[in-house]
Amino acid sequence: MAVKIRLQRHGKKNFAFFHIVVADSRSPRDGRYIEEIGTYNPNTNPATIVLKADRALAWLNVGAQPTLVVRRILSYEGVLLRKHLQGGVAKGALTQEQADQKFDAWKAQRDAKINAKIEGISKANAEAAKAAEAAEAKVNQERAEALAKKKAEAEEAARAAAEAAAAEKAAQEAAAAAEAEGTEAPAEA
Repeated sequence: MAVKIRLQRHGKKNFAFFHIVVADSRSPRDGRYIEEIGTYNPNTNPATIVLKADRALAWLNVGAQPTLVVRRILSYEGVLLRKHLQGGVAKGALTQEQADQKFDAWKAQRDAKINAKIEGISKANAEAAKAAEAAEAKVNQERAEALAKKKAEAEEAARAAAEAAAAEKAAQEAAAAAEAEGTEAPAEA
């Protein structure tokens, strides 16, 4: 029986979530499996991987073949490095303590890279939020200036209309006064 370590798709359309399973190569992708050894969620940044590393290593040691994507996941989690180091211990090339030290050093380096990426993403998000806030403030200021300009123009037009109405009223009153004087003057003469 050919045993594969592969992904089993779950989730919904355009939002896949995978289980990492050990299954017979002849069984369907989402069908029967022998053992579930982890999960993989590519929707987060960085991707979330939960893996039973000891079980994955045990299955690799008995001959299970990982698919390409699962091979990358196992490499990312250090399972393949652990298998390589265990092979060196079995051949006598290094001791178990040396293998553990090498693995711990690699794991510390990997964790530092992951933390740096997470910090970089959070800084980029914060900068994007500040830039969006500044752009929004600029747009709001331009709108306020345009509204103030429009209001000033309306007030100026109202003032000019009031002055024109006052001037017209004064002209009408002067004309009425002149007419009244003109009609009164002949009446007195």
